[in-house]
Amino acid sequence: MTSPAETAPTAVPLDSGDAHTQAEWEHLAAGVLRKAGRLAEGDADDLVWSKLTRTTLDGIAITPLGTPALLDDLQTSGRPDRAGEWDVRAYFADPDAKATAADVLLDLDNGVTSIWLEVGAGGLPVDALGAALDGVLLDVAPVVLDASDPIAAAAAFAALAAGTALADGTNLGADPLGALAAPGAADLDVAGIVASVADTATDLGCLALVVDGTAVHDLGASDVQELGWSLAVGAAYLRALVAAGYSAADAAALIEFRYAATDEQFPTIAKLRAARRLWARVLELSGVEDRSQRQHVVTSRPMMSKYDPWVNMLRTCVAAFAAGVGGADSVTVLPFDAHLGLPDVFSRRIARNTSALLIHESHLAKVADPAGGAFAIEKLTDDLAIAGWAEFSTIEAAGGARAALADGSVHARIEQVVAERERQIALRKRPLTGLSEFPNLGETLPERRPYAPGAKVVRPWGHAFEELRDNPSGTVFLATMGTVAAHTARATFASNLFAAGGIAVVNPGRNDDVDALLAAYESTAGGPGNKPSVVCLTGNDKAYAAWGAEAAAALRAAGATHVILAGKAPEGVDVDDTCAMGVDALDFLNRTREKLA
Repeated sequence: MTSPAETAPTAVPLDSGDAHTQAEWEHLAAGVLRKAGRLAEGDADDLVWSKLTRTTLDGIAITPLGTPALLDDLQTSGRPDRAGEWDVRAYFADPDAKATAADVLLDLDNGVTSIWLEVGAGGLPVDALGAALDGVLLDVAPVVLDASDPIAAAAAFAALAAGTALADGTNLGADPLGALAAPGAADLDVAGIVASVADTATDLGCLALVVDGTAVHDLGASDVQELGWSLAVGAAYLRALVAAGYSAADAAALIEFRYAATDEQFPTIAKLRAARRLWARVLELSGVEDRSQRQHVVTSRPMMSKYDPWVNMLRTCVAAFAAGVGGADSVTVLPFDAHLGLPDVFSRRIARNTSALLIHESHLAKVADPAGGAFAIEKLTDDLAIAGWAEFSTIEAAGGARAALADGSVHARIEQVVAERERQIALRKRPLTGLSEFPNLGETLPERRPYAPGAKVVRPWGHAFEELRDNPSGTVFLATMGTVAAHTARATFASNLFAAGGIAVVNPGRNDDVDALLAAYESTAGGPGNKPSVVCLTGNDKAYAAWGAEAAAALRAAGATHVILAGKAPEGVDVDDTCAMGVDALDFLNRTREKLA
Protein backbone atom coordinates (compact mmCIF):
# COMPACT_ATOMS: atom_id res chain seq x y z
CA MET A 1 0.00 0.00 0.00
CA THR A 2 1.24 3.50 -0.86
CA SER A 3 1.54 5.86 2.09
CA PRO A 4 -0.08 9.33 2.03
CA ALA A 5 3.41 10.84 2.15
CA GLU A 6 4.36 9.04 -1.08
CA THR A 7 1.25 10.24 -2.96
CA ALA A 8 1.20 13.83 -1.68
CA PRO A 9 2.21 16.47 -4.27
CA THR A 10 5.63 17.97 -3.85
CA ALA A 11 5.58 21.58 -2.64
CA VAL A 12 6.91 23.99 -5.24
CA PRO A 13 8.24 27.40 -4.19
CA LEU A 14 6.17 30.25 -5.62
CA ASP A 15 9.12 31.78 -7.42
CA SER A 16 9.95 28.54 -9.24
CA GLY A 17 6.44 27.64 -10.44
CA ASP A 18 5.14 28.07 -13.97
CA ALA A 19 4.94 31.70 -15.08
CA HIS A 20 1.63 32.87 -16.50
CA THR A 21 0.98 35.96 -18.57
CA GLN A 22 -1.77 38.52 -18.37
CA ALA A 23 -2.90 37.41 -21.83
CA GLU A 24 -3.51 33.89 -20.50
CA TRP A 25 -5.74 35.26 -17.74
CA GLU A 26 -7.62 37.41 -20.26
CA HIS A 27 -8.20 34.36 -22.48
CA LEU A 28 -9.55 32.24 -19.62
CA ALA A 29 -11.74 35.03 -18.26
CA ALA A 30 -13.05 35.77 -21.76
CA GLY A 31 -14.03 32.14 -22.14
CA VAL A 32 -16.20 32.34 -19.04
CA LEU A 33 -17.83 35.59 -20.22
CA ARG A 34 -18.56 34.07 -23.64
CA LYS A 35 -20.35 31.15 -21.98
CA ALA A 36 -22.38 33.67 -19.96
CA GLY A 37 -23.26 35.61 -23.10
CA ARG A 38 -21.39 38.74 -22.01
CA LEU A 39 -18.84 38.46 -24.81
CA ALA A 40 -19.38 37.38 -28.41
CA GLU A 41 -17.17 34.79 -30.08
CA GLY A 42 -15.50 37.43 -32.20
CA ASP A 43 -14.77 39.84 -29.35
CA ALA A 44 -11.17 40.39 -28.29
CA ASP A 45 -10.07 38.75 -25.05
CA ASP A 46 -8.86 42.02 -23.55
CA LEU A 47 -12.44 43.30 -23.43
CA VAL A 48 -12.71 41.41 -20.13
CA TRP A 49 -11.22 44.48 -18.43
CA SER A 50 -14.09 46.74 -19.43
CA LYS A 51 -16.66 44.01 -18.76
CA LEU A 52 -15.42 43.14 -15.28
CA THR A 53 -14.26 46.52 -14.00
CA ARG A 54 -16.93 48.15 -11.86
CA THR A 55 -17.20 51.80 -10.95
CA THR A 56 -17.95 53.30 -7.55
CA LEU A 57 -20.43 56.10 -7.00
CA ASP A 58 -17.44 58.44 -7.13
CA GLY A 59 -16.53 57.22 -10.63
CA ILE A 60 -13.49 55.32 -9.39
CA ALA A 61 -12.76 52.08 -11.24
CA ILE A 62 -12.26 48.86 -9.27
CA THR A 63 -10.19 46.54 -11.41
CA PRO A 64 -11.01 42.80 -11.54
CA LEU A 65 -7.34 41.88 -11.24
CA GLY A 66 -4.48 43.59 -9.46
CA THR A 67 -1.21 43.84 -11.37
CA PRO A 68 2.16 45.40 -10.43
CA ALA A 69 1.71 47.97 -13.17
CA LEU A 70 -1.13 49.54 -11.19
CA LEU A 71 1.37 50.84 -8.65
CA ASP A 72 3.77 52.53 -11.03
CA ASP A 73 4.63 55.95 -9.57
CA LEU A 74 1.88 55.66 -6.89
CA GLN A 75 1.91 56.24 -3.14
CA THR A 76 1.32 53.19 -0.96
CA SER A 77 1.05 54.86 2.45
CA GLY A 78 -1.92 54.63 4.81
CA ARG A 79 -0.95 51.48 6.64
CA PRO A 80 -2.73 50.78 9.95
CA ASP A 81 -1.32 52.09 13.22
CA ARG A 82 -3.07 49.36 15.23
CA ALA A 83 -1.10 46.33 16.35
CA GLY A 84 -3.13 43.35 17.50
CA GLU A 85 -6.84 43.06 18.25
CA TRP A 86 -9.20 45.94 17.68
CA ASP A 87 -11.35 47.42 20.42
CA VAL A 88 -14.88 45.96 20.30
CA ARG A 89 -17.22 48.90 20.91
CA ALA A 90 -20.93 48.43 21.57
CA TYR A 91 -23.55 51.11 20.95
CA PHE A 92 -26.30 51.91 23.48
CA ALA A 93 -29.28 54.23 22.94
CA ASP A 94 -31.86 52.90 25.42
CA PRO A 95 -33.30 55.78 27.52
CA ASP A 96 -33.97 53.34 30.37
CA ALA A 97 -30.89 53.68 32.62
CA LYS A 98 -31.53 50.40 34.43
CA ALA A 99 -31.90 48.45 31.18
CA THR A 100 -28.82 50.15 29.75
CA ALA A 101 -26.76 49.28 32.84
CA ALA A 102 -27.75 45.61 32.53
CA ASP A 103 -26.95 45.57 28.80
CA VAL A 104 -23.60 47.31 29.31
CA LEU A 105 -22.42 44.88 31.98
CA LEU A 106 -23.63 41.86 29.98
CA ASP A 107 -21.72 43.04 26.92
CA LEU A 108 -18.57 43.83 28.89
CA ASP A 109 -18.68 40.37 30.44
CA ASN A 110 -18.93 38.76 27.00
CA GLY A 111 -16.31 40.34 24.79
CA VAL A 112 -17.11 44.03 24.41
CA THR A 113 -14.18 46.24 25.43
CA SER A 114 -15.59 49.79 25.18
CA ILE A 115 -18.94 51.58 25.46
CA TRP A 116 -20.54 54.08 23.05
CA LEU A 117 -23.45 55.90 24.71
CA GLU A 118 -26.14 58.03 23.08
CA VAL A 119 -26.88 60.79 25.60
CA GLY A 120 -29.64 63.39 25.57
CA ALA A 121 -32.21 63.58 22.77
CA GLY A 122 -32.77 60.11 21.36
CA GLY A 123 -30.87 58.34 24.12
CA LEU A 124 -30.05 58.26 27.79
CA PRO A 125 -30.97 61.36 29.85
CA VAL A 126 -27.87 63.25 30.97
CA ASP A 127 -28.82 62.93 34.62
CA ALA A 128 -29.06 59.14 34.24
CA LEU A 129 -25.46 58.75 33.11
CA GLY A 130 -24.27 57.59 36.52
CA ALA A 131 -27.01 54.97 36.83
CA ALA A 132 -26.34 53.62 33.35
CA LEU A 133 -22.61 53.23 34.08
CA ASP A 134 -23.10 51.76 37.53
CA GLY A 135 -20.61 48.92 37.94
CA VAL A 136 -18.47 49.92 34.95
CA LEU A 137 -14.76 50.26 35.74
CA LEU A 138 -13.93 53.51 34.00
CA ASP A 139 -10.21 52.86 34.31
CA VAL A 140 -10.62 49.61 32.35
CA ALA A 141 -13.45 50.14 29.86
CA PRO A 142 -13.32 53.29 27.68
CA VAL A 143 -16.60 55.21 27.42
CA VAL A 144 -17.41 57.31 24.36
CA LEU A 145 -20.26 59.82 24.56
CA ASP A 146 -22.49 60.88 21.68
CA ALA A 147 -24.52 63.74 23.10
CA SER A 148 -27.05 66.24 21.79
CA ASP A 149 -25.67 68.67 24.42
CA PRO A 150 -21.96 67.80 24.57
CA ILE A 151 -21.06 70.42 27.19
CA ALA A 152 -23.70 69.18 29.65
CA ALA A 153 -22.81 65.53 28.97
CA ALA A 154 -19.10 66.25 29.45
CA ALA A 155 -19.78 67.95 32.78
CA ALA A 156 -21.93 65.05 33.98
CA PHE A 157 -19.30 62.51 32.99
CA ALA A 158 -16.54 64.59 34.60
CA ALA A 159 -18.42 64.55 37.89
CA LEU A 160 -18.85 60.80 37.61
CA ALA A 161 -15.20 60.16 36.71
CA ALA A 162 -13.57 62.57 39.15
CA GLY A 163 -10.34 61.13 40.56
CA THR A 164 -10.29 58.19 38.12
CA ALA A 165 -7.45 57.48 35.69
CA LEU A 166 -9.69 56.92 32.68
CA ALA A 167 -9.11 54.07 30.25
CA ASP A 168 -7.30 54.94 27.05
CA GLY A 169 -9.83 55.75 24.35
CA THR A 170 -12.37 57.42 26.63
CA ASN A 171 -13.89 60.28 24.64
CA LEU A 172 -16.36 63.04 25.51
CA GLY A 173 -17.42 62.78 21.89
CA ALA A 174 -18.28 66.35 20.90
CA ASP A 175 -18.91 66.88 17.18
CA PRO A 176 -20.84 70.12 16.69
CA LEU A 177 -20.15 70.29 12.94
CA GLY A 178 -21.48 66.77 12.53
CA ALA A 179 -24.62 67.85 14.38
CA LEU A 180 -24.98 70.84 12.03
CA ALA A 181 -24.90 68.51 9.02
CA ALA A 182 -28.26 67.01 10.02
CA PRO A 183 -31.22 68.45 8.10
CA GLY A 184 -32.97 71.19 10.05
CA ALA A 185 -30.24 71.41 12.70
CA ALA A 186 -30.27 74.49 14.94
CA ASP A 187 -27.26 76.77 14.89
CA LEU A 188 -24.45 75.98 17.33
CA ASP A 189 -21.47 77.77 18.83
CA VAL A 190 -18.95 75.40 17.28
CA ALA A 191 -15.81 77.09 18.63
CA GLY A 192 -17.31 77.45 22.09
CA ILE A 193 -18.35 73.80 22.29
CA VAL A 194 -14.97 72.59 21.01
CA ALA A 195 -13.00 74.71 23.50
CA SER A 196 -15.21 73.90 26.49
CA VAL A 197 -15.24 70.14 25.93
CA ALA A 198 -11.50 70.14 25.19
CA ASP A 199 -10.81 71.85 28.51
CA THR A 200 -12.91 69.27 30.36
CA ALA A 201 -11.21 66.42 28.53
CA THR A 202 -7.75 67.82 29.29
CA ASP A 203 -8.59 67.93 32.99
CA LEU A 204 -9.84 64.33 32.84
CA GLY A 205 -6.98 63.06 30.66
CA CYS A 206 -9.17 61.75 27.85
CA LEU A 207 -10.18 62.53 24.27
CA ALA A 208 -12.58 65.38 23.58
CA LEU A 209 -13.81 65.27 19.99
CA VAL A 210 -15.13 62.88 17.37
CA VAL A 211 -14.92 63.76 13.69
CA ASP A 212 -17.90 61.70 12.63
CA GLY A 213 -17.86 60.83 8.93
CA THR A 214 -21.08 58.89 9.40
CA ALA A 215 -22.84 62.26 9.82
CA VAL A 216 -22.67 62.63 6.03
CA HIS A 217 -22.55 58.91 5.20
CA ASP A 218 -25.96 58.52 6.82
CA LEU A 219 -27.27 61.28 4.54
CA GLY A 220 -26.13 59.27 1.51
CA ALA A 221 -22.60 60.59 0.96
CA SER A 222 -20.10 58.58 -1.07
CA ASP A 223 -16.78 57.30 0.27
CA VAL A 224 -14.91 60.26 -1.24
CA GLN A 225 -17.38 62.74 0.22
CA GLU A 226 -17.04 61.10 3.64
CA LEU A 227 -13.26 61.41 3.40
CA GLY A 228 -13.37 65.04 2.29
CA TRP A 229 -15.88 65.96 4.99
CA SER A 230 -13.87 64.31 7.75
CA LEU A 231 -10.71 66.15 6.72
CA ALA A 232 -12.54 69.49 6.60
CA VAL A 233 -14.06 68.94 10.05
CA GLY A 234 -10.76 67.73 11.48
CA ALA A 235 -9.01 70.83 10.14
CA ALA A 236 -11.76 73.05 11.56
CA TYR A 237 -11.35 71.52 15.01
CA LEU A 238 -7.57 71.92 14.85
CA ARG A 239 -8.02 75.61 14.04
CA ALA A 240 -10.57 76.09 16.83
CA LEU A 241 -8.33 74.43 19.40
CA VAL A 242 -5.23 76.35 18.33
CA ALA A 243 -7.28 79.56 18.60
CA ALA A 244 -8.26 78.47 22.12
CA GLY A 245 -4.59 78.18 23.09
CA TYR A 246 -3.73 74.56 22.34
CA SER A 247 -0.71 73.54 20.30
CA ALA A 248 -1.46 71.75 17.01
CA ALA A 249 0.04 68.55 18.44
CA ASP A 250 -2.08 68.71 21.63
CA ALA A 251 -5.16 69.52 19.58
CA ALA A 252 -4.62 66.53 17.26
CA ALA A 253 -4.21 64.25 20.27
CA LEU A 254 -7.76 65.11 21.44
CA ILE A 255 -9.47 63.92 18.23
CA GLU A 256 -10.86 60.55 17.13
CA PHE A 257 -12.32 59.87 13.66
CA ARG A 258 -15.40 57.77 12.96
CA TYR A 259 -16.10 56.16 9.59
CA ALA A 260 -18.77 53.89 8.16
CA ALA A 261 -18.01 50.40 6.90
CA THR A 262 -20.28 48.93 4.24
CA ASP A 263 -20.63 45.48 2.72
CA GLU A 264 -18.55 46.71 -0.25
CA GLN A 265 -15.41 45.39 1.38
CA PHE A 266 -12.67 46.64 -0.97
CA PRO A 267 -13.79 50.29 -1.03
CA THR A 268 -14.17 50.20 2.75
CA ILE A 269 -10.68 48.79 3.28
CA ALA A 270 -9.19 51.35 0.91
CA LYS A 271 -11.19 54.21 2.45
CA LEU A 272 -9.76 53.58 5.91
CA ARG A 273 -6.23 53.37 4.54
CA ALA A 274 -6.75 56.55 2.51
CA ALA A 275 -8.15 58.35 5.58
CA ARG A 276 -4.94 57.74 7.53
CA ARG A 277 -2.83 58.93 4.64
CA LEU A 278 -4.89 62.10 4.22
CA TRP A 279 -4.95 63.01 7.91
CA ALA A 280 -1.20 62.44 8.10
CA ARG A 281 -0.80 65.03 5.33
CA VAL A 282 -2.97 67.54 7.24
CA LEU A 283 -0.87 67.00 10.36
CA GLU A 284 2.34 67.27 8.36
CA LEU A 285 1.21 70.65 7.02
CA SER A 286 0.30 71.62 10.59
CA GLY A 287 3.77 70.81 11.85
CA VAL A 288 2.71 67.84 13.97
CA GLU A 289 5.19 64.98 14.30
CA ASP A 290 2.80 62.27 15.51
CA ARG A 291 0.65 61.81 12.40
CA SER A 292 -1.40 58.81 13.46
CA GLN A 293 -5.18 58.75 13.20
CA ARG A 294 -7.36 57.06 15.80
CA GLN A 295 -10.17 55.35 13.88
CA HIS A 296 -13.53 54.13 15.16
CA VAL A 297 -15.46 52.30 12.45
CA VAL A 298 -19.17 51.48 12.63
CA THR A 299 -21.12 49.25 10.28
CA SER A 300 -23.26 51.37 7.98
CA ARG A 301 -26.76 52.23 9.13
CA PRO A 302 -28.31 52.99 5.72
CA MET A 303 -27.05 49.77 4.12
CA MET A 304 -29.27 47.78 6.51
CA SER A 305 -32.88 46.88 5.80
CA LYS A 306 -36.01 46.65 7.92
CA TYR A 307 -37.36 43.71 5.92
CA ASP A 308 -35.63 40.34 6.12
CA PRO A 309 -33.41 41.82 8.87
CA TRP A 310 -31.50 38.55 9.21
CA VAL A 311 -29.64 39.46 6.02
CA ASN A 312 -28.16 42.35 8.01
CA MET A 313 -26.04 39.78 9.84
CA LEU A 314 -24.27 39.05 6.55
CA ARG A 315 -23.94 42.72 5.66
CA THR A 316 -22.47 43.68 9.01
CA CYS A 317 -20.11 40.69 9.05
CA VAL A 318 -18.61 41.71 5.70
CA ALA A 319 -18.44 45.34 6.84
CA ALA A 320 -16.72 44.38 10.11
CA PHE A 321 -14.27 42.22 8.16
CA ALA A 322 -13.42 45.22 5.99
CA ALA A 323 -13.04 47.44 9.07
CA GLY A 324 -10.64 44.99 10.68
CA VAL A 325 -8.60 44.46 7.53
CA GLY A 326 -8.60 48.21 6.95
CA GLY A 327 -6.94 48.73 10.33
CA ALA A 328 -9.71 50.23 12.47
CA ASP A 329 -8.71 50.81 16.10
CA SER A 330 -12.29 50.30 17.31
CA VAL A 331 -15.18 48.53 15.56
CA THR A 332 -18.89 48.76 16.28
CA VAL A 333 -21.12 46.13 14.70
CA LEU A 334 -24.68 47.41 14.85
CA PRO A 335 -27.27 44.72 15.72
CA PHE A 336 -29.18 43.27 12.78
CA ASP A 337 -32.51 44.58 14.10
CA ALA A 338 -31.31 48.18 14.43
CA HIS A 339 -33.95 49.50 11.98
CA LEU A 340 -36.78 47.86 13.91
CA GLY A 341 -36.14 49.46 17.29
CA LEU A 342 -33.98 48.91 20.35
CA PRO A 343 -31.98 45.69 19.92
CA ASP A 344 -32.72 42.69 22.15
CA VAL A 345 -30.33 40.36 23.96
CA PHE A 346 -29.96 37.99 21.00
CA SER A 347 -29.16 40.65 18.42
CA ARG A 348 -26.65 42.30 20.75
CA ARG A 349 -24.94 38.95 21.24
CA ILE A 350 -24.70 38.36 17.49
CA ALA A 351 -23.25 41.85 17.04
CA ARG A 352 -20.45 41.45 19.58
CA ASN A 353 -19.74 37.88 18.52
CA THR A 354 -19.13 39.06 14.95
CA SER A 355 -15.92 40.72 16.11
CA ALA A 356 -15.06 37.72 18.28
CA LEU A 357 -15.42 35.46 15.25
CA LEU A 358 -13.21 37.65 13.09
CA ILE A 359 -10.54 38.16 15.73
CA HIS A 360 -10.33 34.78 17.45
CA GLU A 361 -11.45 32.33 14.76
CA SER A 362 -10.47 34.08 11.53
CA HIS A 363 -7.35 35.64 13.13
CA LEU A 364 -7.69 38.88 11.20
CA ALA A 365 -5.85 40.84 13.87
CA LYS A 366 -2.76 38.65 13.63
CA VAL A 367 -1.53 40.57 10.58
CA ALA A 368 -0.80 44.28 10.85
CA ASP A 369 -1.97 45.18 7.34
CA PRO A 370 -3.62 42.25 5.54
CA ALA A 371 -4.38 44.39 2.49
CA GLY A 372 -0.87 45.81 2.23
CA GLY A 373 0.81 44.99 -1.06
CA ALA A 374 -2.42 43.90 -2.74
CA PHE A 375 -2.09 45.77 -6.02
CA ALA A 376 -5.81 46.44 -6.51
CA ILE A 377 -6.27 47.68 -2.92
CA GLU A 378 -3.17 49.87 -3.06
CA LYS A 379 -4.42 51.40 -6.32
CA LEU A 380 -7.89 51.96 -4.89
CA THR A 381 -6.37 53.52 -1.74
CA ASP A 382 -4.43 55.95 -3.90
CA ASP A 383 -7.46 56.82 -6.04
CA LEU A 384 -9.62 57.46 -2.96
CA ALA A 385 -6.91 59.55 -1.33
CA ILE A 386 -6.54 61.78 -4.38
CA ALA A 387 -10.30 62.20 -4.80
CA GLY A 388 -10.78 62.70 -1.06
CA TRP A 389 -8.19 65.48 -1.01
CA ALA A 390 -9.96 67.14 -3.95
CA GLU A 391 -13.27 67.05 -2.05
CA PHE A 392 -11.53 68.48 1.02
CA SER A 393 -10.06 71.26 -1.12
CA THR A 394 -13.53 72.05 -2.52
CA ILE A 395 -14.94 72.39 0.99
CA GLU A 396 -12.00 74.53 2.09
CA ALA A 397 -12.43 76.76 -0.95
CA ALA A 398 -16.03 77.36 0.14
CA GLY A 399 -14.73 78.64 3.48
CA GLY A 400 -14.52 75.39 5.43
CA ALA A 401 -17.01 72.81 6.68
CA ARG A 402 -19.40 75.25 8.34
CA ALA A 403 -19.53 77.59 5.37
CA ALA A 404 -20.03 74.69 2.96
CA LEU A 405 -23.00 73.56 5.06
CA ALA A 406 -24.43 77.05 5.12
CA ASP A 407 -24.24 77.56 1.35
CA GLY A 408 -25.71 74.13 0.69
CA SER A 409 -22.83 72.92 -1.48
CA VAL A 410 -22.05 69.85 0.65
CA HIS A 411 -25.66 68.70 0.66
CA ALA A 412 -26.05 69.43 -3.05
CA ARG A 413 -23.16 67.13 -3.94
CA ILE A 414 -24.48 64.45 -1.60
CA GLU A 415 -27.90 64.63 -3.26
CA GLN A 416 -26.29 63.94 -6.62
CA VAL A 417 -24.79 60.74 -5.19
CA VAL A 418 -28.11 59.82 -3.57
CA ALA A 419 -29.89 60.19 -6.91
CA GLU A 420 -27.38 57.95 -8.69
CA ARG A 421 -27.47 55.32 -5.94
CA GLU A 422 -31.28 55.27 -6.01
CA ARG A 423 -31.25 54.97 -9.80
CA GLN A 424 -29.00 51.92 -9.57
CA ILE A 425 -31.15 50.42 -6.81
CA ALA A 426 -34.31 50.99 -8.85
CA LEU A 427 -32.71 49.18 -11.79
CA ARG A 428 -31.49 46.49 -9.37
CA LYS A 429 -27.93 47.02 -10.56
CA ARG A 430 -27.22 47.54 -6.87
CA PRO A 431 -29.34 44.67 -5.47
CA LEU A 432 -30.59 44.56 -1.88
CA THR A 433 -31.10 40.95 -0.82
CA GLY A 434 -34.40 40.39 0.94
CA LEU A 435 -35.75 43.69 -0.32
CA SER A 436 -35.28 44.34 -4.04
CA GLU A 437 -34.15 40.72 -4.56
CA PHE A 438 -35.66 37.53 -3.08
CA PRO A 439 -38.23 39.26 -0.84
CA ASN A 440 -40.43 37.22 1.47
CA LEU A 441 -43.93 38.66 1.63
CA GLY A 442 -44.93 36.14 4.26
CA GLU A 443 -42.28 37.07 6.82
CA THR A 444 -43.12 38.18 10.35
CA LEU A 445 -40.81 40.92 11.52
CA PRO A 446 -39.40 40.75 15.05
CA GLU A 447 -40.99 43.19 17.49
CA ARG A 448 -38.73 45.64 19.28
CA ARG A 449 -39.19 48.50 21.74
CA PRO A 450 -39.16 51.91 20.03
CA TYR A 451 -36.26 54.33 20.24
CA ALA A 452 -36.54 57.43 22.38
CA PRO A 453 -38.04 60.59 20.86
CA GLY A 454 -35.36 62.51 19.00
CA ALA A 455 -33.41 59.40 18.03
CA LYS A 456 -31.33 59.59 14.86
CA VAL A 457 -33.44 58.74 11.84
CA VAL A 458 -31.47 57.29 8.94
CA ARG A 459 -33.10 56.70 5.58
CA PRO A 460 -32.10 53.23 4.38
CA TRP A 461 -30.74 52.86 0.87
CA GLY A 462 -33.72 50.64 0.10
CA HIS A 463 -36.32 53.01 1.54
CA ALA A 464 -38.34 53.18 -1.70
CA PHE A 465 -38.84 49.41 -1.71
CA GLU A 466 -39.56 49.43 2.03
CA GLU A 467 -42.31 52.01 1.51
CA LEU A 468 -43.95 49.72 -1.05
CA ARG A 469 -43.66 46.76 1.30
CA ASP A 470 -45.19 48.82 4.10
CA ASN A 471 -48.38 49.08 2.02
CA PRO A 472 -49.08 45.75 0.25
CA SER A 473 -51.12 46.10 -2.93
CA GLY A 474 -53.26 43.36 -4.45
CA THR A 475 -52.47 40.15 -6.30
CA VAL A 476 -51.25 39.38 -9.81
CA PHE A 477 -52.21 36.18 -11.62
CA LEU A 478 -49.22 34.48 -13.24
CA ALA A 479 -50.37 33.07 -16.55
CA THR A 480 -47.88 30.21 -16.55
CA MET A 481 -47.53 28.84 -20.06
CA GLY A 482 -46.30 25.31 -20.64
CA THR A 483 -44.50 22.88 -18.38
CA VAL A 484 -42.86 23.91 -15.12
CA ALA A 485 -39.47 23.63 -16.81
CA ALA A 486 -40.65 25.94 -19.58
CA HIS A 487 -42.14 28.70 -17.44
CA THR A 488 -40.37 28.54 -14.07
CA ALA A 489 -37.46 30.86 -14.87
CA ARG A 490 -39.66 33.79 -15.85
CA ALA A 491 -42.32 32.94 -13.27
CA THR A 492 -39.68 33.07 -10.54
CA PHE A 493 -38.29 36.33 -11.90
CA ALA A 494 -41.75 37.90 -12.03
CA SER A 495 -42.74 36.59 -8.59
CA ASN A 496 -39.65 38.12 -6.97
CA LEU A 497 -40.13 41.38 -8.83
CA PHE A 498 -43.77 41.73 -7.78
CA ALA A 499 -42.98 40.76 -4.19
CA ALA A 500 -40.35 43.51 -4.04
CA GLY A 501 -43.24 45.94 -4.49
CA GLY A 502 -45.54 44.34 -1.94
CA ILE A 503 -47.57 42.55 -4.62
CA ALA A 504 -48.58 38.93 -4.11
CA VAL A 505 -48.91 36.45 -6.98
CA VAL A 506 -50.99 33.39 -7.78
CA ASN A 507 -49.02 30.70 -9.59
CA PRO A 508 -51.35 27.95 -10.92
CA GLY A 509 -48.54 25.73 -12.19
CA ARG A 510 -48.54 23.93 -15.53
CA ASN A 511 -50.92 25.05 -18.28
CA ASP A 512 -50.56 23.38 -21.67
CA ASP A 513 -53.00 25.50 -23.67
CA VAL A 514 -55.34 28.49 -23.53
CA ASP A 515 -58.27 26.47 -22.18
CA ALA A 516 -56.22 25.21 -19.23
CA LEU A 517 -54.93 28.73 -18.56
CA LEU A 518 -58.45 30.18 -18.57
CA ALA A 519 -59.71 27.45 -16.26
CA ALA A 520 -56.92 28.26 -13.80
CA TYR A 521 -57.72 31.97 -14.03
CA GLU A 522 -61.45 31.44 -13.49
CA SER A 523 -60.82 29.37 -10.38
CA THR A 524 -58.47 31.94 -8.81
CA ALA A 525 -59.38 33.09 -5.30
CA GLY A 526 -62.61 31.15 -5.17
CA GLY A 527 -64.57 32.47 -8.11
CA PRO A 528 -65.06 34.95 -10.96
CA GLY A 529 -65.75 37.91 -8.69
CA ASN A 530 -62.33 37.61 -7.04
CA LYS A 531 -60.15 37.20 -10.10
CA PRO A 532 -57.06 39.47 -10.20
CA SER A 533 -57.45 42.30 -12.68
CA VAL A 534 -53.74 42.17 -13.51
CA VAL A 535 -52.19 39.12 -15.16
CA CYS A 536 -48.62 38.38 -16.20
CA LEU A 537 -47.74 35.95 -18.98
CA THR A 538 -44.77 33.81 -17.97
CA GLY A 539 -43.36 31.26 -20.39
CA ASN A 540 -40.51 30.73 -22.81
CA ASP A 541 -40.08 32.47 -26.15
CA LYS A 542 -41.44 29.43 -28.02
CA ALA A 543 -44.70 29.49 -26.05
CA TYR A 544 -45.08 33.25 -26.50
CA ALA A 545 -44.71 32.90 -30.26
CA ALA A 546 -47.04 29.89 -30.50
CA TRP A 547 -49.99 30.97 -28.34
CA GLY A 548 -49.09 34.18 -26.49
CA ALA A 549 -51.40 36.38 -28.57
CA GLU A 550 -54.33 34.00 -28.08
CA ALA A 551 -53.65 33.73 -24.34
CA ALA A 552 -53.52 37.51 -23.87
CA ALA A 553 -56.78 38.02 -25.80
CA ALA A 554 -58.55 35.23 -23.90
CA LEU A 555 -57.47 36.60 -20.52
CA ARG A 556 -58.77 40.06 -21.46
CA ALA A 557 -62.07 38.55 -22.49
CA ALA A 558 -62.22 36.73 -19.15
CA GLY A 559 -61.86 39.98 -17.19
CA ALA A 560 -58.18 40.92 -17.05
CA THR A 561 -57.79 44.67 -17.45
CA HIS A 562 -53.97 44.86 -17.51
CA VAL A 563 -51.79 42.24 -19.21
CA ILE A 564 -48.04 42.06 -18.56
CA LEU A 565 -45.51 39.79 -20.24
CA ALA A 566 -42.31 38.63 -18.51
CA GLY A 567 -39.54 39.02 -21.05
CA LYS A 568 -39.66 40.61 -24.50
CA ALA A 569 -43.03 40.51 -26.21
CA PRO A 570 -42.87 39.03 -29.73
CA GLU A 571 -44.54 40.78 -32.62
CA GLY A 572 -48.29 40.24 -32.63
CA VAL A 573 -48.68 39.65 -28.89
CA ASP A 574 -50.75 42.55 -27.53
CA VAL A 575 -49.77 43.34 -23.92
CA ASP A 576 -49.92 46.49 -21.79
CA ASP A 577 -46.50 46.19 -20.17
CA THR A 578 -43.41 44.00 -19.98
CA CYS A 579 -40.80 43.22 -17.35
CA ALA A 580 -37.32 41.81 -17.89
CA MET A 581 -33.80 42.08 -16.58
CA GLY A 582 -32.76 45.74 -16.45
CA VAL A 583 -36.28 47.10 -15.99
CA ASP A 584 -36.66 50.12 -13.72
CA ALA A 585 -38.21 48.02 -10.97
CA LEU A 586 -39.64 50.89 -8.95
CA ASP A 587 -41.25 52.51 -11.98
CA PHE A 588 -42.69 49.18 -13.12
CA LEU A 589 -44.00 48.31 -9.65
CA ASN A 590 -45.65 51.68 -9.20
CA ARG A 591 -47.33 51.36 -12.60
CA THR A 592 -48.59 47.91 -11.67
CA ARG A 593 -49.82 49.04 -8.25
CA GLU A 594 -51.81 51.81 -9.93
CA LYS A 595 -53.56 49.21 -12.08
CA LEU A 596 -54.23 47.01 -9.06
CA ALA A 597 -55.77 49.96 -7.22
